[in-house]
Amino acid sequence: MAKYGEGDKRWIVEDRPDGANVHNWHWAETDCIEWSRNLLSKLLSDHTIVDGEGNLFIKTKKIEKVEGEAYVNVRKGKIIPGYELSVLLNWQGEARDDEGKSLLIADGVIEIPYISDENADEDPDLRVIVKDEGPIGRRLKDAFLAKGKDFVLKQVRVYVDAMAKGGPAKDELEVKKVNPKQPAAAVAPVAAPPVAAAAKKVEEKKKEKKKEGFKTIKLTEKFSCRAKDLFEILMDDNRWKGFTQSNARISKEVGGEISIFDGAVTGTNMELQEGKLIVQKWRFGSWPDGLHSTVRLVLEEPEPGVTVVKLTQTDVPEEDRYGNSTVVENTERGWRDLIFHKIRAVFGFGV
Repeated sequence: MAKYGEGDKRWIVEDRPDGANVHNWHWAETDCIEWSRNLLSKLLSDHTIVDGEGNLFIKTKKIEKVEGEAYVNVRKGKIIPGYELSVLLNWQGEARDDEGKSLLIADGVIEIPYISDENADEDPDLRVIVKDEGPIGRRLKDAFLAKGKDFVLKQVRVYVDAMAKGGPAKDELEVKKVNPKQPAAAVAPVAAPPVAAAAKKVEEKKKEKKKEGFKTIKLTEKFSCRAKDLFEILMDDNRWKGFTQSNARISKEVGGEISIFDGAVTGTNMELQEGKLIVQKWRFGSWPDGLHSTVRLVLEEPEPGVTVVKLTQTDVPEEDRYGNSTVVENTERGWRDLIFHKIRAVFGFGV
């Protein structure tokens, strides 16, 4: 037994003289932030998005910033990536007339506010901004959304996959792998632990359940009002007509039907908690038949006279029935510009 204060050497892991981390048994952490900047820059910078289609020319330029943290931990050969990044990418678009004369050259920015290992199986949110908001500038922005959004998300997935494989530590892991010695006698293979097998099945089921072609919109907005007042506005026909300047018909009963924006949006009330919660099924007339999204509005009042609305709209299709791929972008913009901002302006609820 060791003397008090000395510790028992049988339980102390000492550094090897040769400094080797055999079989990567101990935690080994690699900082990946600079590697991430370089890889994302290579994946996203200086790529052509539109090359003359509709007399438009659009390309990505340099990455302006990659901020956050990124690292890879390795323990007993197991790779555990961790990253939380925000990315700002510059882009430029040019519109020409039929004779090739330049009508406008506009600069823009792509914001990817949150790329995280926690959401590795989901595409991150992406915002496209153009500095010229005139008709031609908006046309360039719409063209980027139609052609460039999928490209950017695809390149982000390449980065996520690279991190899952070890990032900059991958080559080092390959070098450090030690081929196990062949045993003298054949040993029966060890069955995978039941817990690990069960976890694998759960993960496979999650992947199977994930819907392709649908997105989720999440927004958080603040208002200077009581939660019950905002709830009443969102559930009242006449007030909807007032701030949208369009016809509206809204039932105040669970299971009742709703119709807003002159019938462009229809749906059903699923759950109502006065002053706290609105859950509805929504569909737009331009969506393919049979598709419905779920709108969930949570109203919180952290202090009297201040209401925070947390919107989640799931199962929003990426394309409408006509093949336009701006559904998610337009829906998110509609919530901000045609509903939340209008309520603030009309009822004086600005913060």
